Amino acid sequence: MTEYIIKRLLLIPVTLIGIFTISFLLLYIVPGDPVATIVGQRADIETIKAIRSELNLDKPLYIQYITYLTKLLQGDLGKSFIRSEYVLDAILERFPATLELALSAISIAITIGIPIGVISAVKQYSFWDRFFMIFAIAGVSAPGFWVGQILILLLAYNLKLLPDGGYSEYFPENIKFLILPALALGIREVAVIARLTRSSMLEVIRQDYIKTARAKGVSELIVITKHALRNALIPIVTYIGMDIGYLLGGAVITETIFTRPGIGLLAVQALRDKDIPIVLGTVLFSSLLIVIANLITDLSYALLDPRVKLSQKS
Repeated sequence: MTEYIIKRLLLIPVTLIGIFTISFLLLYIVPGDPVATIVGQRADIETIKAIRSELNLDKPLYIQYITYLTKLLQGDLGKSFIRSEYVLDAILERFPATLELALSAISIAITIGIPIGVISAVKQYSFWDRFFMIFAIAGVSAPGFWVGQILILLLAYNLKLLPDGGYSEYFPENIKFLILPALALGIREVAVIARLTRSSMLEVIRQDYIKTARAKGVSELIVITKHALRNALIPIVTYIGMDIGYLLGGAVITETIFTRPGIGLLAVQALRDKDIPIVLGTVLFSSLLIVIANLITDLSYALLDPRVKLSQKS
């Protein structure tokens, strides 16, 4: 176990450097010039040249890459071209909004999705199974931006129950700004987890040890919750772990629709302005969260199922 963890930790810097390299090169394919955003359309040529020199944009691509990579290896994500603030400060300032949204959405998904999946598996082919699976298919199929707009139309504009966007860092005022984006982001996750739980439970409850437990007179509730559900959780935990990493990296569509000042919205604005340091910083920060989430997910397997062994060859 220890050797496995060390190996995975050593791979993190290599993974991040690879992601940084690909992202850096792709940014130069995207059209746009950050200098044009800074100075506007009426700036003279000398001013543009001076700013390009100041931002190191007049250097060859490989020089810019080496400069960025050197700073990165020293723990410096650089400074925004547009915002005049350090990248790490900008990310950490907006991370609480993304963290709050991600945890709320995944909590909704787990609280609703797992029970729905268990009920559907236990009551296979029943009315409730068909009803829940129709909901799950609809939830997976519905685009996130469409769900967000429908919720805004119904709950914000028509019923005027909740604000259509915004953010507050103070409790309990932040709750009213959180409900709509959390629902918009969580509905799809509910659907995915429900379907995954159902299929995993159906596979487990057909195993011989489940039949043996029932034959011994163990109550159905204990059979389902203690024996079946625990062993069915591995693929569910895998999805949840990966999903948390992605959501913490910024729910781009949801944050944009609800103008929620998180990492996702920051990345969208930076990409629009071609603010290279901010884009690279958000990509690396998101990637780091995903890698860590995946590692924690893998380690949780051994706790859920003693048959799972982690080794150097994993």
